Amino acid sequence: MNYNNTEEKTFQDTQFNDRINTEINPFEAIERDLDWLNDLCKLIISDLLERTDQNISSKTSKELINEHLNNPPLSNTACPYDHFLKKTKIINEERIAILLAIAPYFSSIILSPLSNTNPGTNLTFPHLGGIINSNNKEFIPTIDTFRFFTTGGKIQNTLYSDHLLKRDNKLLQLNILRLWIPNGETMWNKQVIQPTEEFLAIIKGEKYEPNYNSNFPASKINTKLEWEDLILPYDTKQELSEISIWLNYHKEILSHPKLGRIIKPGFRCLFYGPPGTGKTLTASLLGKTTGLDVYRIDLSMIVSKWVGETEKNLKGIFDQAQNKNWILFFDEADSLFGKRTNTKSSNDRYANQEVAYLLQRIEDFPGLIVLATNMKDNIDEAFSRRFQSMVYFPNPDADTRYILWEKSLPSDFPLEKSIDLYEIADEYEVSGGIIINIVRYCVLMALNRGGKMIYEEDLEIGIMKELKKGGKIVG
Repeated sequence: MNYNNTEEKTFQDTQFNDRINTEINPFEAIERDLDWLNDLCKLIISDLLERTDQNISSKTSKELINEHLNNPPLSNTACPYDHFLKKTKIINEERIAILLAIAPYFSSIILSPLSNTNPGTNLTFPHLGGIINSNNKEFIPTIDTFRFFTTGGKIQNTLYSDHLLKRDNKLLQLNILRLWIPNGETMWNKQVIQPTEEFLAIIKGEKYEPNYNSNFPASKINTKLEWEDLILPYDTKQELSEISIWLNYHKEILSHPKLGRIIKPGFRCLFYGPPGTGKTLTASLLGKTTGLDVYRIDLSMIVSKWVGETEKNLKGIFDQAQNKNWILFFDEADSLFGKRTNTKSSNDRYANQEVAYLLQRIEDFPGLIVLATNMKDNIDEAFSRRFQSMVYFPNPDADTRYILWEKSLPSDFPLEKSIDLYEIADEYEVSGGIIINIVRYCVLMALNRGGKMIYEEDLEIGIMKELKKGGKIVG
């Protein structure tokens, strides 16, 4: 890349060893590139200091900068960072944006030359943009910093430079970088360029698992159980088999020359039925058996009474999940996917606008989306039409409840002789989730007595406690 010309230039093709050698320092390539960036910072400051009153740089400085920019380090190590550069085909300008973003994370000293002052004005250089920390003089790069590094301050190249950090650029689409405006700043070009937690994990050679926070209100769910532990009716299992088949063969379908053009990449399904009937466990098992991570979305953190906030929160979820092989699980989905209201007020219109946005995002999502609800009729018809599968999880009948009791009770905790599981299964209409809660109570009571015998009295108390929680009248 030339200092005065931002024509795209991909990196030289070099042999790359795709194997990660555990003896290699994973940060070797990052240190190499940051050293290169540090030298570039020094050259740019030298050039700015040498400019005359007519704002003309010395030819020597320009040549040194151009030579440095046109010769970035070769990405030929086995480090995760170099593997990323190769795999994503990062161009030179994008590489600079990445380095500007990660430099403060690894060492604030790297960008410290950019906070130098102009001896003539005793002020920092406005060309470089950035935000300078008043306490330690740390330089935090902004869009203006990136602009100057990639255009040399040439206005005619600014539009191209700006395009590299637009929403459709892969640095943002792949969740490598994020842009944010600090408190008190209003101009868009004051947006700070930061690396995402996902990208930092990638270049460290770690698997990225997002932490639950306000920007990503979702938690990873898993289970120690297997499919044989899930007791469901035959029809329900048949519906679930279609989802498993899609997860196993969707890549083959989408790579087909004709099917790939007419079939959308994602799969959307609705799990409906009473609480405790296996909806969450099924989502966990789908992930477990296919090797996919399942994230349960906390809708209490998504839905907001403030205009535009729900849409913003949804965007954060889908943007992070867009290019991951994740399963998204929306529990109690009617709070978000519920029926739309008549547009009687501006708030109603905004609520319907958010539903329209959500419809578009779930249709565009390339992975599996599972919505779970206790009441199918509460889900907006617009969503229902978009489901490839609607799976009913009924309350278990007496025979199924007996199997659930047998599977849930540990074999090393004997039952008191007076306990008749057939009678209990027939008398009490409880779900599998409730049965597990009752078993937990009985086991705790047994251990508290210093033994393992489960008494009939404990079993009855446990059942009564659960029935009361569910609002059922207990005689």
